[in-house]
Amino acid sequence: MRFLVDNALSPRVASALRTAGHDAVHVGALGLAGSDDEAVFRTARESRRILVSADTDFGAILAMHGATTPSLIIFRHGAEYQPKRQVRRILDTLPDVEENLASGAVVVIEPSRTRVRPLPLRP
Repeated sequence: MRFLVDNALSPRVASALRTAGHDAVHVGALGLAGSDDEAVFRTARESRRILVSADTDFGAILAMHGATTPSLIIFRHGAEYQPKRQVRRILDTLPDVEENLASGAVVVIEPSRTRVRPLPLRP
């Protein structure tokens, strides 16, 4: 899978996803470290990458645009903060949500559960 890891997460997340066989890049590697959320959103959509973040603003941007892409994986409500554990949660979750992400979805990873919402989101 193709991932764009947002500034809200460590570049180590992208590195570990690459090690696991995925095409993953951190926004910092693209020169987007100081960019606003709209620019990161646009980059994920244009490069056809799943956006991975802990920034809940991306859900609002998806809803505002009525967008069906990019898919989003978001860590919420005290979910893992350690990059190694974040990657483990993503990799453990992927088999169950891969089809959803391919068709357009928001996957919300929380400490005790994972939720999936299809795109487009309604404002």
